[in-house]
Amino acid sequence: MYSLKDAWLKMHGCLPYIGWEGNVICDDTDASITFRANKTQGFISAYSFTLVLKGWLSIHYNGVEITLVPGDLYLYLPGLSVSIIASSEDYRGICLLVDERLSLDIGAERNLSGVVFRPVVELREPKLHLPLDAASSIHRIMGQIRDYGASANKSKEGIMRHLYAVFLYELKNYLDVTSVDVAVSRHLEEQYITFLKLLPSNFAQHHDIPFYADAMGITPIYLSRIVRKMSGRTVVDHINDLILSEAKMLLKSTGLSIVQIAERLDFADAPSFGKFFSRMAGVPPGQYRRLSS
Repeated sequence: MYSLKDAWLKMHGCLPYIGWEGNVICDDTDASITFRANKTQGFISAYSFTLVLKGWLSIHYNGVEITLVPGDLYLYLPGLSVSIIASSEDYRGICLLVDERLSLDIGAERNLSGVVFRPVVELREPKLHLPLDAASSIHRIMGQIRDYGASANKSKEGIMRHLYAVFLYELKNYLDVTSVDVAVSRHLEEQYITFLKLLPSNFAQHHDIPFYADAMGITPIYLSRIVRKMSGRTVVDHINDLILSEAKMLLKSTGLSIVQIAERLDFADAPSFGKFFSRMAGVPPGQYRRLSS
């Protein structure tokens, strides 16, 4: 998985400003810029929020084409399998990106982002349609983050991080007002976050539920129930999504052989990896590499 800083470099070729720590960035986007995101979609360890301001944008998500229009907020989770397929020539938006570590390691952001992204985790569309007043408020906060990033303020990294929390509070307020169900058990939420934090450094070597349950001091059955309750998906779904994303990145971005990739991702052999990849991606790994080159 790419860190936010690595993904930004891959998309834009340079950092947004000297000294950027790679935690938070917000910038305007248009039809020519937005397709650069396809270089890292599904492979970036960051949260992303894109508010459509003008025109339209079409994305492919979970086998369905979704069109985003002004007032839509597109939400991206690390590992989410999304691709941008078309946009109007006059498309304009503003995009906020936040490194995953910031949201998982800091309590307020972690809890708020869990609320905000719950509709996406539950496999509904990765977007929220905001009424005009909410869209205007969200746009204003995003604009402040963008402007601080471009400023010479020596404290801008900290200010941008705090504005990200304000952004999440504003979104949570909208979700509360629209009566979206956000009531979750704090204990279950903490357990689920612990599981999510274990995944990035362990999914390649550990594909089994008992490993994560043992690391958390709970039973595999209880872990399965927690993950299902919190996300609507299984533990294996989470693991497989990360394995697939990593496999795609290695096939696209490295010269490793399929045998070497199978070994790196702890498959018994190349045929086992090939069966997994074909089932998950719809094409064999060799064909995916050829199509991606």
